[in-house]
Amino acid sequence: MGSLSIWHWIVVIAVVLLLFGRGKISDLMGDVAQGIKSFKKGLQDDEKTAEKPDAVKSLDHNATTTSAPNRTDVGSKAV
Repeated sequence: MGSLSIWHWIVVIAVVLLLFGRGKISDLMGDVAQGIKSFKKGLQDDEKTAEKPDAVKSLDHNATTTSAPNRTDVGSKAV
């Protein structure tokens, strides 16, 4: 009594087909398949970017620096 027999499953499948229709179920499965494909493609893209080392940027410590003007009057108003 607690388990579902073959007739229960047939009724459940018939109700699902009546509610969603055959076309909607196949469209839904197609959308799921496209989602899985784009997820796998995204994983492959992440692996490709992880394999590329970033370009090393170096700073030139001997470069001449420009002196900024002395700004002691910031925030004060002459009245």
